[in-house]
Amino acid sequence: MTVNIQYVGVDVSETLSTFTEEKLEKLFEKYEFLIKAMVHFKQDGKDHDAGKICNIELSLPGPRIFATSNEHNFEVSVRETISDLERQLKKRKQVFKTH
Repeated sequence: MTVNIQYVGVDVSETLSTFTEEKLEKLFEKYEFLIKAMVHFKQDGKDHDAGKICNIELSLPGPRIFATSNEHNFEVSVRETISDLERQLKKRKQVFKTH
């Protein structure tokens, strides 16, 4: 499992990196065909209610899977993004089973 985390316009946070890696580790254990994850954390200064953006792109056989979420803090944003990815992965796993 390879996880690449980038902070765009946001201070680097070890706790956020660890939290994200733990959540992704569960996905990697559940879906063994995953290769790597690219995570981007961004801050949207225009959105005062939310503005904490998490983008995650997963590499796997076939097309890559991408999800993003914009929430009031990064932890919630990570959870929402991983939840979206898990939904996509369930669909992809069903495609693998039928072939």
